[in-house]
Amino acid sequence: MEQLKSIENLTDSLNKLPSIGKKSAERLAYAVLEMSDDDINELVNNIISVKKDIHVCPICGMYTSNDKCEICQDDTRDKTTIMVVSYPKDVIAFEKSKSFNGLYHVLNGVISTNKGIDIDSLNILSLFKRIKENNEVKEIIIATNPNIDGEATALYLNKKLKEFENINVTRLAYGLPMGGVLDYTDSLTLAKSLQGRQKIGD
Repeated sequence: MEQLKSIENLTDSLNKLPSIGKKSAERLAYAVLEMSDDDINELVNNIISVKKDIHVCPICGMYTSNDKCEICQDDTRDKTTIMVVSYPKDVIAFEKSKSFNGLYHVLNGVISTNKGIDIDSLNILSLFKRIKENNEVKEIIIATNPNIDGEATALYLNKKLKEFENINVTRLAYGLPMGGVLDYTDSLTLAKSLQGRQKIGD
């Protein structure tokens, strides 16, 4: 049976979204046909609104609908510490945990030779500018993911940040997760957990 062209086009568009495979995109495309006109209009308007109203914060790179993001505007945040993350969703994860009260800097990606993403493609130069302009910064926490691309990005940042005096560069601790099983753990995580071992007790 020949695929309807409009369904095929919508499927192709939905397939471009992360974690949406061809089959899932096709199911969503057919689900759209069953939606009311009001729901369709609401969906379309919301998509347009997201692209129109939301942009990156000129200071940290986080998404915002204001001139500056909520975190950069917050005077109660610890301005001596900046956590460098790969994506805006990483900021959201830390904010939900309520475990960090410093500032963030979003790279909007990681160095990846396979994907053609180099240093110039990332929001890195603005980080160096922030440090130069803010004498309060004492620590940079590198919080990229513990994978090949994340490690490459962390190594580059660590090398460049050494040029700044009085800045302490740290990396998030990582290793075995609570409830993890050794024989299901990848070799990189095992190696890092071994390197980061700590003494038990006093």
